[in-house]
Amino acid sequence: MATARAVAFYLPQFHPIPENDAWWGPGFTEWTNVARARRLYPGHAQPDLPADLGFYDLRLPEARAAQAELAQQHGVEAFAYWHYWFGDGRRILERPFTEVLATGEPGISFCLAWANQTWSGIWHGDADRVLMEQRYPGRADHVAHFEAVLPAFRDPRYLRVGGRPVFYVFRPEELPDAAGFVDLWQSLARRAGLEGLYLVAEMSDLVGRGVRYDRVKEDGFDAGVYMRMPAGTSRADVLRMRAVRKLAGGPEIHPYTTTWARQNRTGDLVQPCVYPNWDNTPRSGRRGIVLRGATPDGFRENVRQAAASVAHRPADERLLWVKSWNEWAEGNHLEPDQRFGRGWLEALRDGLSDGAGEGAGEGAGHEPEGAP
Repeated sequence: MATARAVAFYLPQFHPIPENDAWWGPGFTEWTNVARARRLYPGHAQPDLPADLGFYDLRLPEARAAQAELAQQHGVEAFAYWHYWFGDGRRILERPFTEVLATGEPGISFCLAWANQTWSGIWHGDADRVLMEQRYPGRADHVAHFEAVLPAFRDPRYLRVGGRPVFYVFRPEELPDAAGFVDLWQSLARRAGLEGLYLVAEMSDLVGRGVRYDRVKEDGFDAGVYMRMPAGTSRADVLRMRAVRKLAGGPEIHPYTTTWARQNRTGDLVQPCVYPNWDNTPRSGRRGIVLRGATPDGFRENVRQAAASVAHRPADERLLWVKSWNEWAEGNHLEPDQRFGRGWLEALRDGLSDGAGEGAGEGAGHEPEGAP
Protein backbone atom coordinates (compact mmCIF):
# COMPACT_ATOMS: atom_id res chain seq x y z
CA MET A 1 0.00 0.00 0.00
CA ALA A 2 1.30 3.43 -0.89
CA THR A 3 2.46 5.63 1.96
CA ALA A 4 1.10 9.00 3.03
CA ARG A 5 2.02 12.03 0.95
CA ALA A 6 4.30 14.08 3.20
CA VAL A 7 4.05 17.85 2.67
CA ALA A 8 6.51 19.96 4.69
CA PHE A 9 5.92 23.64 5.45
CA TYR A 10 8.79 25.76 4.14
CA LEU A 11 9.84 29.12 5.59
CA PRO A 12 11.47 31.54 3.08
CA GLN A 13 12.94 33.90 5.72
CA PHE A 14 16.56 32.87 5.18
CA HIS A 15 17.71 35.80 3.07
CA PRO A 16 17.84 39.51 3.91
CA ILE A 17 15.09 41.88 2.81
CA PRO A 18 14.74 45.66 3.30
CA GLU A 19 11.77 45.29 5.67
CA ASN A 20 13.64 43.04 8.11
CA ASP A 21 16.68 45.29 7.87
CA ALA A 22 14.50 48.19 9.01
CA TRP A 23 12.71 46.25 11.78
CA TRP A 24 15.55 44.17 13.22
CA GLY A 25 18.81 45.55 11.85
CA PRO A 26 20.90 45.14 8.66
CA GLY A 27 21.34 41.58 7.43
CA PHE A 28 18.62 40.05 9.62
CA THR A 29 17.38 36.59 8.63
CA GLU A 30 15.93 33.71 10.63
CA TRP A 31 19.52 32.61 11.24
CA THR A 32 20.02 35.73 13.37
CA ASN A 33 17.60 34.40 15.98
CA VAL A 34 18.92 30.84 15.70
CA ALA A 35 22.57 31.78 16.22
CA ARG A 36 21.97 33.97 19.27
CA ALA A 37 19.79 31.45 21.14
CA ARG A 38 21.02 30.39 24.59
CA ARG A 39 20.14 27.79 27.22
CA LEU A 40 17.47 29.11 29.55
CA TYR A 41 17.41 26.22 32.05
CA PRO A 42 19.49 23.09 32.79
CA GLY A 43 19.17 20.61 29.93
CA HIS A 44 17.73 23.12 27.48
CA ALA A 45 18.91 22.04 24.00
CA GLN A 46 19.94 25.46 22.66
CA PRO A 47 21.41 26.69 20.45
CA ASP A 48 20.08 24.29 17.81
CA LEU A 49 22.40 24.70 14.83
CA PRO A 50 22.33 23.35 11.26
CA ALA A 51 24.61 20.57 10.06
CA ASP A 52 24.71 19.35 6.43
CA LEU A 53 23.16 22.41 4.78
CA GLY A 54 24.85 25.01 6.98
CA PHE A 55 23.62 28.61 7.36
CA TYR A 56 22.29 28.77 3.82
CA ASP A 57 21.03 31.78 1.86
CA LEU A 58 17.83 31.07 -0.09
CA ARG A 59 18.86 33.46 -2.84
CA LEU A 60 21.26 30.71 -3.96
CA PRO A 61 19.78 28.05 -6.27
CA GLU A 62 22.41 25.60 -5.00
CA ALA A 63 20.95 25.86 -1.50
CA ARG A 64 17.42 25.23 -2.73
CA ALA A 65 18.60 22.26 -4.81
CA ALA A 66 20.38 20.70 -1.82
CA GLN A 67 17.22 21.04 0.29
CA ALA A 68 15.08 19.38 -2.36
CA GLU A 69 17.50 16.50 -2.79
CA LEU A 70 17.54 15.74 0.93
CA ALA A 71 13.77 16.04 1.16
CA GLN A 72 13.07 13.67 -1.71
CA GLN A 73 15.58 11.13 -0.41
CA HIS A 74 13.63 10.90 2.84
CA GLY A 75 10.01 10.79 1.71
CA VAL A 76 8.99 14.45 1.47
CA GLU A 77 6.80 14.74 -1.62
CA ALA A 78 6.28 18.49 -1.58
CA PHE A 79 7.21 21.76 0.08
CA ALA A 80 4.37 24.03 1.21
CA TYR A 81 5.97 27.44 0.73
CA TRP A 82 4.67 30.05 3.15
CA HIS A 83 3.17 32.74 0.94
CA TYR A 84 2.51 36.32 2.08
CA TRP A 85 -0.19 38.50 0.60
CA PHE A 86 -1.15 41.35 2.93
CA GLY A 87 -3.78 42.94 0.69
CA ASP A 88 -3.55 45.53 -2.08
CA GLY A 89 -0.83 43.46 -3.70
CA ARG A 90 1.56 43.78 -0.75
CA ARG A 91 3.96 40.83 -0.62
CA ILE A 92 7.11 39.93 1.27
CA LEU A 93 9.78 37.18 1.21
CA GLU A 94 8.58 36.13 -2.24
CA ARG A 95 11.99 35.91 -3.92
CA PRO A 96 12.86 32.22 -3.28
CA PHE A 97 9.56 30.90 -4.60
CA THR A 98 9.49 33.36 -7.50
CA GLU A 99 12.84 31.99 -8.62
CA VAL A 100 11.74 28.38 -8.11
CA LEU A 101 8.76 29.07 -10.37
CA ALA A 102 10.71 31.00 -13.00
CA THR A 103 13.64 28.58 -13.33
CA GLY A 104 11.82 25.26 -13.06
CA GLU A 105 14.29 24.19 -10.37
CA PRO A 106 14.38 22.33 -8.10
CA GLY A 107 12.05 19.65 -9.39
CA ILE A 108 10.39 18.79 -6.07
CA SER A 109 6.63 19.28 -5.97
CA PHE A 110 5.22 22.27 -4.11
CA CYS A 111 2.11 24.14 -3.06
CA LEU A 112 1.41 27.54 -1.52
CA ALA A 113 0.32 28.17 2.06
CA TRP A 114 -1.16 31.63 2.59
CA ALA A 115 0.17 33.00 5.90
CA ASN A 116 -2.69 35.49 6.27
CA GLN A 117 -1.74 37.03 9.57
CA THR A 118 -0.59 40.47 10.70
CA TRP A 119 3.10 40.64 11.51
CA SER A 120 3.68 42.11 14.95
CA GLY A 121 6.23 42.06 17.74
CA ILE A 122 4.18 39.59 19.82
CA TRP A 123 6.88 36.94 20.16
CA HIS A 124 9.34 39.63 21.19
CA GLY A 125 7.19 41.00 24.03
CA ASP A 126 5.85 43.87 21.94
CA ALA A 127 2.42 42.68 20.83
CA ASP A 128 1.16 46.19 20.08
CA ARG A 129 3.91 46.86 17.54
CA VAL A 130 2.40 46.21 14.09
CA LEU A 131 5.06 45.57 11.48
CA MET A 132 2.79 44.72 8.57
CA GLU A 133 -0.98 44.54 8.81
CA GLN A 134 -2.94 41.78 7.11
CA ARG A 135 -5.81 43.46 5.29
CA TYR A 136 -8.80 42.19 3.28
CA PRO A 137 -9.81 45.06 0.96
CA GLY A 138 -12.54 43.05 -0.73
CA ARG A 139 -13.44 41.03 -3.81
CA ALA A 140 -11.12 42.87 -6.21
CA ASP A 141 -8.15 42.09 -3.99
CA HIS A 142 -9.11 38.39 -3.79
CA VAL A 143 -9.23 38.36 -7.59
CA ALA A 144 -5.84 40.06 -7.85
CA HIS A 145 -4.43 37.56 -5.37
CA PHE A 146 -5.73 34.62 -7.40
CA GLU A 147 -4.30 36.03 -10.62
CA ALA A 148 -0.92 36.49 -8.93
CA VAL A 149 -0.69 32.81 -7.96
CA LEU A 150 -2.35 31.35 -11.07
CA PRO A 151 1.02 30.76 -12.84
CA ALA A 152 2.05 28.58 -9.90
CA PHE A 153 -1.19 26.58 -10.07
CA ARG A 154 -0.42 25.82 -13.73
CA ASP A 155 3.11 24.57 -13.04
CA PRO A 156 3.41 20.79 -13.59
CA ARG A 157 5.24 20.48 -10.25
CA TYR A 158 2.30 21.90 -8.30
CA LEU A 159 0.84 19.50 -5.70
CA ARG A 160 -2.61 18.28 -6.70
CA VAL A 161 -5.43 16.18 -5.30
CA GLY A 162 -7.83 14.84 -7.89
CA GLY A 163 -6.20 17.09 -10.49
CA ARG A 164 -6.87 20.21 -8.39
CA PRO A 165 -4.04 22.43 -7.08
CA VAL A 166 -3.72 22.46 -3.29
CA PHE A 167 -3.89 25.87 -1.57
CA TYR A 168 -3.57 26.15 2.21
CA VAL A 169 -5.05 28.96 4.36
CA PHE A 170 -3.28 29.54 7.68
CA ARG A 171 -5.92 31.64 9.45
CA PRO A 172 -9.33 30.93 7.85
CA GLU A 173 -11.03 32.34 10.96
CA GLU A 174 -9.65 35.78 10.12
CA LEU A 175 -11.20 35.92 6.65
CA PRO A 176 -14.17 38.33 6.75
CA ASP A 177 -16.18 35.86 4.66
CA ALA A 178 -14.44 32.50 4.41
CA ALA A 179 -17.28 30.86 2.46
CA GLY A 180 -17.33 33.75 0.01
CA PHE A 181 -13.57 33.45 -0.49
CA VAL A 182 -13.88 29.72 -1.18
CA ASP A 183 -16.72 30.20 -3.68
CA LEU A 184 -14.90 33.02 -5.48
CA TRP A 185 -11.58 31.21 -5.82
CA GLN A 186 -13.26 28.00 -7.00
CA SER A 187 -15.15 29.99 -9.63
CA LEU A 188 -11.97 31.80 -10.72
CA ALA A 189 -10.11 28.50 -10.96
CA ARG A 190 -12.73 26.91 -13.21
CA ARG A 191 -12.88 30.05 -15.32
CA ALA A 192 -9.09 29.80 -15.75
CA GLY A 193 -9.42 26.27 -17.12
CA LEU A 194 -8.48 24.40 -13.95
CA GLU A 195 -10.56 21.56 -12.53
CA GLY A 196 -11.04 23.66 -9.41
CA LEU A 197 -8.87 24.01 -6.33
CA TYR A 198 -8.27 21.75 -3.34
CA LEU A 199 -8.61 24.31 -0.55
CA VAL A 200 -7.25 23.41 2.87
CA ALA A 201 -7.98 25.29 6.12
CA GLU A 202 -5.81 25.18 9.22
CA MET A 203 -7.55 24.10 12.43
CA SER A 204 -5.10 25.53 14.94
CA ASP A 205 -5.06 24.12 18.49
CA LEU A 206 -1.47 24.73 19.56
CA VAL A 207 -1.40 22.99 22.95
CA GLY A 208 -4.90 21.51 23.10
CA ARG A 209 -6.82 24.47 24.54
CA GLY A 210 -9.46 24.42 21.82
CA VAL A 211 -9.51 24.72 18.05
CA ARG A 212 -9.53 28.23 16.57
CA TYR A 213 -11.45 27.33 13.42
CA ASP A 214 -14.05 24.58 13.11
CA ARG A 215 -16.13 25.43 10.01
CA VAL A 216 -14.31 23.41 7.37
CA LYS A 217 -17.43 21.80 5.92
CA GLU A 218 -19.72 24.81 6.40
CA ASP A 219 -17.40 27.20 4.56
CA GLY A 220 -16.75 24.79 1.70
CA PHE A 221 -13.10 23.89 2.28
CA ASP A 222 -12.03 20.52 0.95
CA ALA A 223 -10.07 19.62 4.07
CA GLY A 224 -8.89 20.92 7.42
CA VAL A 225 -5.49 20.29 8.99
CA TYR A 226 -5.65 19.80 12.74
CA MET A 227 -2.52 21.49 14.12
CA ARG A 228 -1.59 20.50 17.65
CA MET A 229 1.85 20.10 19.16
CA PRO A 230 2.54 16.67 20.71
CA ALA A 231 2.42 18.19 24.20
CA GLY A 232 1.51 15.84 27.04
CA THR A 233 -0.51 18.31 29.07
CA SER A 234 -4.14 18.88 29.95
CA ARG A 235 -5.76 22.30 29.96
CA ALA A 236 -5.33 22.40 33.73
CA ASP A 237 -1.65 21.54 33.32
CA VAL A 238 -1.25 24.42 30.85
CA LEU A 239 -2.69 26.88 33.38
CA ARG A 240 -0.38 25.58 36.11
CA MET A 241 2.64 25.80 33.82
CA ARG A 242 1.83 29.37 32.92
CA ALA A 243 1.56 30.27 36.59
CA VAL A 244 4.96 28.70 37.21
CA ARG A 245 6.40 30.49 34.19
CA LYS A 246 5.14 33.82 35.51
CA LEU A 247 6.83 33.22 38.86
CA ALA A 248 10.05 31.69 37.55
CA GLY A 249 10.48 33.76 34.42
CA GLY A 250 9.64 31.05 31.87
CA PRO A 251 9.72 29.55 29.34
CA GLU A 252 6.59 27.34 29.29
CA ILE A 253 7.74 23.70 29.11
CA HIS A 254 5.66 20.71 27.99
CA PRO A 255 6.71 17.06 27.64
CA TYR A 256 6.89 15.70 24.09
CA THR A 257 4.49 12.76 23.75
CA THR A 258 4.12 9.89 21.31
CA THR A 259 0.35 9.54 21.61
CA TRP A 260 -0.56 11.21 18.32
CA ALA A 261 -3.62 9.01 17.69
CA ARG A 262 -5.19 9.84 21.08
CA GLN A 263 -4.50 13.58 20.95
CA ASN A 264 -5.52 14.42 17.41
CA ARG A 265 -8.80 14.71 15.56
CA THR A 266 -9.52 12.44 12.64
CA GLY A 267 -12.39 12.27 10.18
CA ASP A 268 -13.14 12.42 6.48
CA LEU A 269 -12.36 16.13 6.16
CA VAL A 270 -9.43 16.18 8.61
CA GLN A 271 -5.83 15.73 7.54
CA PRO A 272 -3.02 14.96 10.00
CA CYS A 273 -0.05 17.09 10.94
CA VAL A 274 3.10 16.00 12.78
CA TYR A 275 5.72 18.05 14.62
CA PRO A 276 9.29 16.84 15.11
CA ASN A 277 9.77 19.34 17.93
CA TRP A 278 8.93 22.85 19.17
CA ASP A 279 11.10 25.44 20.89
CA ASN A 280 10.52 29.04 19.87
CA THR A 281 12.80 30.55 22.51
CA PRO A 282 15.26 31.67 19.79
CA ARG A 283 12.53 34.13 18.77
CA SER A 284 10.81 34.88 22.03
CA GLY A 285 13.22 34.00 24.84
CA ARG A 286 11.57 33.36 28.18
CA ARG A 287 8.13 34.05 26.69
CA GLY A 288 8.51 30.98 24.50
CA ILE A 289 7.11 27.44 24.57
CA VAL A 290 9.35 24.37 24.65
CA LEU A 291 8.65 20.68 24.09
CA ARG A 292 10.98 18.71 26.36
CA GLY A 293 12.30 15.31 25.35
CA ALA A 294 11.68 15.42 21.59
CA THR A 295 13.80 12.85 19.73
CA PRO A 296 13.77 11.31 16.26
CA ASP A 297 12.50 8.04 17.77
CA GLY A 298 9.50 9.79 19.28
CA PHE A 299 8.85 11.67 16.06
CA ARG A 300 8.99 8.43 14.08
CA GLU A 301 6.25 6.97 16.28
CA ASN A 302 4.00 9.99 15.80
CA VAL A 303 4.56 9.85 12.02
CA ARG A 304 3.65 6.16 12.06
CA GLN A 305 0.35 6.84 13.81
CA ALA A 306 -0.49 9.81 11.60
CA ALA A 307 0.31 7.88 8.41
CA ALA A 308 -1.82 4.96 9.60
CA SER A 309 -4.75 7.33 10.16
CA VAL A 310 -5.00 8.07 6.42
CA ALA A 311 -3.87 4.72 5.01
CA HIS A 312 -7.48 3.72 4.28
CA ARG A 313 -8.09 6.75 2.06
CA PRO A 314 -7.63 6.92 -1.71
CA ALA A 315 -3.91 7.34 -2.43
CA ASP A 316 -4.33 10.85 -3.80
CA GLU A 317 -5.95 12.07 -0.57
CA ARG A 318 -3.39 10.77 1.94
CA LEU A 319 -1.82 14.14 2.69
CA LEU A 320 0.27 14.28 5.85
CA TRP A 321 1.50 17.76 6.76
CA VAL A 322 4.82 18.23 8.54
CA LYS A 323 5.50 21.32 10.66
CA SER A 324 8.11 22.02 9.37
CA TRP A 325 10.96 21.66 6.91
CA ASN A 326 13.02 24.58 8.21
CA GLU A 327 11.35 26.56 11.02
CA TRP A 328 14.63 26.69 12.95
CA ALA A 329 13.69 29.54 15.30
CA GLU A 330 10.56 27.58 16.32
CA GLY A 331 12.61 24.44 16.89
CA ASN A 332 10.63 22.40 14.37
CA HIS A 333 12.68 21.35 11.36
CA LEU A 334 13.51 18.25 9.37
CA GLU A 335 16.81 19.61 8.09
CA PRO A 336 19.93 18.04 9.65
CA ASP A 337 21.18 19.56 12.89
CA GLN A 338 24.34 19.19 14.94
CA ARG A 339 22.63 17.11 17.65
CA PHE A 340 20.81 14.43 15.66
CA GLY A 341 22.31 14.76 12.18
CA ARG A 342 19.78 13.44 9.67
CA GLY A 343 17.77 11.79 12.43
CA TRP A 344 14.58 13.80 11.88
CA LEU A 345 14.59 13.01 8.15
CA GLU A 346 15.26 9.33 8.75
CA ALA A 347 12.47 9.23 11.33
CA LEU A 348 10.04 10.71 8.81
CA ARG A 349 11.04 8.21 6.14
CA ASP A 350 10.78 5.24 8.49
CA GLY A 351 7.55 6.42 10.11
CA LEU A 352 5.89 6.80 6.71
CA SER A 353 6.97 3.26 5.84
CA ASP A 354 5.80 1.85 9.18
CA GLY A 355 2.37 3.47 8.92
CA ALA A 356 1.74 2.77 5.25
CA GLY A 357 0.17 -0.65 5.58
CA GLU A 358 -1.64 -0.30 8.88
CA GLY A 359 -4.95 0.84 7.40
CA ALA A 360 -7.38 0.87 10.30
CA GLY A 361 -4.63 1.01 12.90
CA GLU A 362 -4.84 2.93 16.14
CA GLY A 363 -6.92 6.03 15.59
CA ALA A 364 -7.46 5.44 11.87
CA GLY A 365 -10.97 6.09 10.61
CA HIS A 366 -12.25 7.22 14.03
CA GLU A 367 -14.27 10.40 14.05
CA PRO A 368 -14.81 11.80 17.56
CA GLU A 369 -17.75 14.01 18.44
CA GLY A 370 -17.24 17.51 17.13
CA ALA A 371 -14.94 16.62 14.24
CA PRO A 372 -15.90 18.33 10.99
